[in-house]
Amino acid sequence: MADPITPKKLPAEAMERLNGANLNLCLTCGTCSGGCPITGTPGMEGWDTRKTLRMLAMGLIDEVVDSKFPWLCTGCGRCAAACPMGLDMPAIFGYMKHLRPRDKVPGVVHKGCQNNLDTGNNMAIPKDDYLITMADMGKEQDEDEWPGFYVPVDKQDADIFFFPNSKEVYGDFEDMLWWWKIFYAARENWTIPSENWEAVDWGLFTGNYEATRIFAQRKMDMMRKFNIKRMIMPDCGGGSYGCRNGMKMCSLDDPNNTVDWIYLYDYLKDIIEQGRIKLDKSVHAGKKFTWHDSCKHGRELQSHFGHGFFEEPRWIINQCVDDFVDMEPNSMNSFCCGAGGGMWPMPYEDESAYHGRKKYESIINSGADVVVVACSNCHDQIMKRYPKYYECNYEVKYLWELVADCLVIDPYTEEEIEKGRAEAAAQWERLGVDLDDLM
Repeated sequence: MADPITPKKLPAEAMERLNGANLNLCLTCGTCSGGCPITGTPGMEGWDTRKTLRMLAMGLIDEVVDSKFPWLCTGCGRCAAACPMGLDMPAIFGYMKHLRPRDKVPGVVHKGCQNNLDTGNNMAIPKDDYLITMADMGKEQDEDEWPGFYVPVDKQDADIFFFPNSKEVYGDFEDMLWWWKIFYAARENWTIPSENWEAVDWGLFTGNYEATRIFAQRKMDMMRKFNIKRMIMPDCGGGSYGCRNGMKMCSLDDPNNTVDWIYLYDYLKDIIEQGRIKLDKSVHAGKKFTWHDSCKHGRELQSHFGHGFFEEPRWIINQCVDDFVDMEPNSMNSFCCGAGGGMWPMPYEDESAYHGRKKYESIINSGADVVVVACSNCHDQIMKRYPKYYECNYEVKYLWELVADCLVIDPYTEEEIEKGRAEAAAQWERLGVDLDDLM
């Protein structure tokens, strides 16, 4: 017979934090555990959300903090969305991550977060390498695909501020092209920063609240420095949701500390509706498409900021294809892919793949040939991790890749082409990049 558990008194700081969550409201109904990807995970026998909440209610906070459970939480929010008492479990487990000593954070996520604080991006890519990559790829597109194109850096008075993802800058170069092609077709006045350019917030993944605040403040400071009208919220769920949280922290300190921004869904919807880009559905003929609802872009935004992006991406997809089918379940009830909360880069591949089993079933049952996503972690999970564990016969495309693939681009005039090339030459000279030395 197991020894009885003796309740403990929580430390004062934890008591104050968890009092806001009000664990005493928990009915122990198990709704949270029934919808959680962790439940039943091999190696986590005996652990589930309900038990973990009861442990915290009884003061066993050290046992929870020292366990794998908070790190296996994808932050998908299915538990909180279904909880009859409105408990915010992802926030509670995020706080458990916050309490873990930084040298005991699993895998690379703390190192990546620290890299971002120290160098402005998760992978510590040097500024010179970053600029050369942007100049080289821009020059290649100008010569081969889009005459007059270049990647504008630190452009004053731009209309749109865009933030790259370091994994794309590091090696997934092609994934940067889709947004660039859209900007080119829309003749957008856009720019990226030369410093502090990382899109993804690994402070969110590690429970580092101060880092999340700093990353958001940097973005806002740069917008003011270059007098940019609007920022596109970073496309990764962790990037956009983390940035929203960070901006919320900043505005609590100073209500005037805000900038104008737009989500990628609203931006794409706007330029389609305004006729700034033209789409040819026939490019995607013969294939069936489905949409993966990202937890952070959908359910968690709905829960914490009042609007989840469910209808907008489906509308955008239907402008690009003739054959769309929804997964079941979807929207607020959609299953997590298993990559959230830092599970894609953390050292829990088996657990992450198990978390995604229900999403895999939803994909297969839909009969779709192509899964459309709008988060880099979801993209890599479904495209790269699932095939290691499941039989996969589908393609995976970013939403903006889908749009870019069916663009009909009105040719630039000679004046537009020469203007773009002149601006590129002046910019790279200012930034110390010699275009003649590029391959």
